Amino acid sequence: MTDPVRLVVVDDQAMVRQGFAALLDAQPDFSVVGQAADGAEAVSLARRVRPHVVLMDVRMPVMDGLEATRHILREMDQTRILMLTTFDLDDYVYAALRAGASGFLLKDAPMADLVQAVRVVAAGEALLAPSVTRRLIADFARRPATHRARPDRLRVLTPRETEVLTLIARGLSNGEISATLVVAEQTVKTHVGRILAKLDLRDRAQAVVLAYESGLVEPGI
Repeated sequence: MTDPVRLVVVDDQAMVRQGFAALLDAQPDFSVVGQAADGAEAVSLARRVRPHVVLMDVRMPVMDGLEATRHILREMDQTRILMLTTFDLDDYVYAALRAGASGFLLKDAPMADLVQAVRVVAAGEALLAPSVTRRLIADFARRPATHRARPDRLRVLTPRETEVLTLIARGLSNGEISATLVVAEQTVKTHVGRILAKLDLRDRAQAVVLAYESGLVEPGI
């Protein structure tokens, strides 16, 4: 058997934090190794227990989730951050992705979605719901196009890899990319892996950010 996924749950609302922790700790493949009520406490806890995944609230006292995410990932680049959000956090989506978050989960999501989200992020994938992708696109639509110049680093990609990166940035899953390009899903997974390796990216979330920042994908096009 493989070791369980080590989790830390961070939220300033005790009932939310404890409820998530109890649910996740009941899963056979998870182990909740700590809880924190604010970002500063989360950073200190993460240093001690070295979790695989941190469920991180955004709005918290002392230190918010964005700053805590930056601190944790600077020191522990193998840790994955799953942000806990609500619908009214549009302004935080891009900032959280830039901070290195691997995904987003709405606090009122069904329990099954919470468990699956943690598994997805723990496996090294990114969790970007269509609503989150739309917010990201809207954010870039407000930014001057002159600030988005395609960097030289994208030149290492093959034409097919560039095409796959474009579709990732549009919010398509591997299955949807497979159907769009009429190739096997395993082939898509191979392309995605190569894209992340060539561009030195942690996961799909970072790939989406780079695609928009570089000008590879333009909002509305």
